Amino acid sequence: MPQPHLILAEARSWIGTPYRHQASLKGVGCDCLGLLRGVWRGVMGREPEMPPPYSPDWAEAGADTLLAAARRHLVEIDRDALAAGDVLLFRWRAAMPAKHCAIAASRDTMIHAHDGASVAEVTFHPWWRRHLAHAFRFPDTN
Repeated sequence: MPQPHLILAEARSWIGTPYRHQASLKGVGCDCLGLLRGVWRGVMGREPEMPPPYSPDWAEAGADTLLAAARRHLVEIDRDALAAGDVLLFRWRAAMPAKHCAIAASRDTMIHAHDGASVAEVTFHPWWRRHLAHAFRFPDTN
């Protein structure tokens, strides 16, 4: 697993990148998945797969594709065990697919790209905690 400080340094280097649906280019634009993809490239190298095109309302179609991809490439951990550098997946309603991802910067903050804003480090306040569905770690690189 890459050291958490390397993951955080890479994620923080994206702060200020404007939100752009389906993009993943530091300083130019990204969505939440694009941020995660960019951090992966920065600390792990080449992406293991490219996501197919997706619409802004892709999760409403019912497939839990974000969760499935996370399970293919990341290591799932207990949500209560999260630490800096971990990947967070959120769902807005219990029966809905995971729709948003972020990177934990600490137990109390996270870095994410949110529609209508730039990448930012924000407080991981109770609203976000209620919607946290899954947590993951980057895989071992050995």
